Amino acid sequence: MTRFNHAEAINELQELRTTNERCCERVVSLAQRIIDDNYTSTLGDQVWPFYEQAAIAALDTQNFTLANYCIDKLKHRFTEKSLRFRRLLGMRYEAQGLLDEAQEVYDSILKEDETNLLASKRQIALLKARRKDYELMEALTAYLDTYYDDCEAWLELCEAYASKYMYEQAAFCCQEMILLQPSNHIFYLKYAEICYTMNQYEMALKYYCKVLELCTDHVRALYGLHLVSSQKKNANLLLNRF
Repeated sequence: MTRFNHAEAINELQELRTTNERCCERVVSLAQRIIDDNYTSTLGDQVWPFYEQAAIAALDTQNFTLANYCIDKLKHRFTEKSLRFRRLLGMRYEAQGLLDEAQEVYDSILKEDETNLLASKRQIALLKARRKDYELMEALTAYLDTYYDDCEAWLELCEAYASKYMYEQAAFCCQEMILLQPSNHIFYLKYAEICYTMNQYEMALKYYCKVLELCTDHVRALYGLHLVSSQKKNANLLLNRF
């Protein structure tokens, strides 16, 4: 039987933190063994990011015993004055299904630090999960005021607007995404479809063609061209009648 190598396990966990990979089950497995063997006493100040990583992974896997153990250790060290620690409390509420309590935690963090990236992202995810669309739009708008170059957030906002038939606002989001990532054909397609929905057929035609320029066999873009051509043909027939 292979002997468990604590040093290698610690290095693996550090590497996962560096690359922002969650690998929750693996983290839980390694962390539990390190804690059970009391190897945490050798980590020095590195024990705190270890506990945070283990707590998040444990919450992701619904291992509340491990999560609570790690959170208690962090609470003893940092107290609830720490915004980073309070974010963990919010995540625990989320994992427990206590969404109102989680929302209160994230709101309190953002009142103290409106630029807190991690709390903003958790708040946005929570509002989306709770289908609070208008509050989600407000949160995303505030987030993008600070983190303008986050294309995923622009896409979230675009879809939120589109779900409420606010197509002009959704189109604006598409324009911002195209400016940020001009080689991403998905954003051109999104814009073309919104233009088509708003009966802006010339604009839709232009951007469907742009999609095909970037991705020559894109089926949805080809179908979009067919729809636009049909609409323009019908419009010409109506004009010819008069």
